[in-house]
Amino acid sequence: MEKYKLLRISELSRKSRVTALSEAELEEQKALREEYLAAVRNNFRAVLDSIEFTDKK
Repeated sequence: MEKYKLLRISELSRKSRVTALSEAELEEQKALREEYLAAVRNNFRAVLDSIEFTDKK
């Protein structure tokens, strides 16, 4: 995920603690969070898929 998107997620989060977000900002925040979670899940899946088990006998 691009760094500017991560910064935008943080910016919207900080703003939401101080004032209410507009509808457009809420939609943007939701879309960015979904994209972030998808990236985290894909990365985690790639790590799990790369694990190789060895049998010590």
